[in-house]
Amino acid sequence: MAGMTSSARPLLNRRLAEFGTTIFAEMSALALSTGAINLGQGFPDTDGPEEVREAAVRALRDGRGNQYPPGPGVPELRAAIAAHQRRYYGLSYDPDTEVLVTAGATEAIAASLLALVEPGDEVIALEPYYDSYAACIAMAGGRRVPVTLRAHEDEGRFRLDLDELRDAVTDRTRLLLINTPHNPTGTVLTREELAAIAELAVERDLLVVTDEVYEHLVFDEAEHVPLATFPGMRERTVTISSSGKTFSFTGWKVGWVTAAAELVTAVRSAKQYLTYVSAGPFQFAIAEALGLPDSYFDGLRTDLRRKRDLLSDGLRAAGFKVYQPKGTYFITTGITPFGEKDAYAFCRALPQRCGVVAIPNSVFYDDVDAGRGQVRFAFCKKDDVLQEAAVRLRGLAS
Repeated sequence: MAGMTSSARPLLNRRLAEFGTTIFAEMSALALSTGAINLGQGFPDTDGPEEVREAAVRALRDGRGNQYPPGPGVPELRAAIAAHQRRYYGLSYDPDTEVLVTAGATEAIAASLLALVEPGDEVIALEPYYDSYAACIAMAGGRRVPVTLRAHEDEGRFRLDLDELRDAVTDRTRLLLINTPHNPTGTVLTREELAAIAELAVERDLLVVTDEVYEHLVFDEAEHVPLATFPGMRERTVTISSSGKTFSFTGWKVGWVTAAAELVTAVRSAKQYLTYVSAGPFQFAIAEALGLPDSYFDGLRTDLRRKRDLLSDGLRAAGFKVYQPKGTYFITTGITPFGEKDAYAFCRALPQRCGVVAIPNSVFYDDVDAGRGQVRFAFCKKDDVLQEAAVRLRGLAS
């Protein structure tokens, strides 16, 4: 290795040169160093159901999954995933050929894009988007094409412009990368919007990868409808979800893919050279979690809706413009009422100003100016934490 750092040739390849430390790592480190309340990174501050945790302990003690599990995932979990898709959405998948277990949804997205995108292919993604999307498209050699969800001030929400989406499709478009419920805006695409996306995908013969990790975190009148349920979509859609958001065990990193057999085979071909396998004992626990009664999922939504309202009220009282989310556990806010225009600078200073950490939405846009005045807060925290954060944030107005 001697002399390597003196070479004029950069060590990091050009595809990844624009990507540094993730904003989540940066802001979580800032929370630790300042002792601020971390409403930035999206992880709960309480564990999920005790019976699910005990299922993992039981699997460990019984020696289930302590060695390499099967590459596609343990049969019990694959069967549970297929049963979940049938139970909630009426989608039928063969657990042996149409379900793949991954190291969280992030690996599922990476493996899907690496498997399905050729260098030079265009991938359309809804902007603002989770930062791994851009990195995974780059690693696959694709070209990302953002279609921006626009903030509608009068409605207090973000909306997809279907004409803009249609206009973005060219002869080089290979794939649509759709996220609903949407992080960071909290938008849940409507049945009508999804039907239009499905029609476009069929008309232009496009593949679709859908990130549905917040599928059970929808509020008010919103409903989550998988894109794979629309005519002509099952055979062209890779549906991705995970256990972390639904069961509050984000550290277990158990995700999955459901799709037609040929698509799962393609994704597995890439996935096997990433982690190969992971989370053996936890797979057995999540298999049990997916079979929990409807009361669990209903209670999760009710609890998170209450937390959303608690933090939303606090943010409004502090002077933020609040875009009320219909899903996920994030609230996007506008900071222009404070005379602020740079979300990144605002978030860097926020821990010192009032002891709270948030995420600047500008990092989720190709054009940082589009999200320069937006900041995201996570509400998947204990009530007393949210209440204290609201009290601290009210100091911004003074």
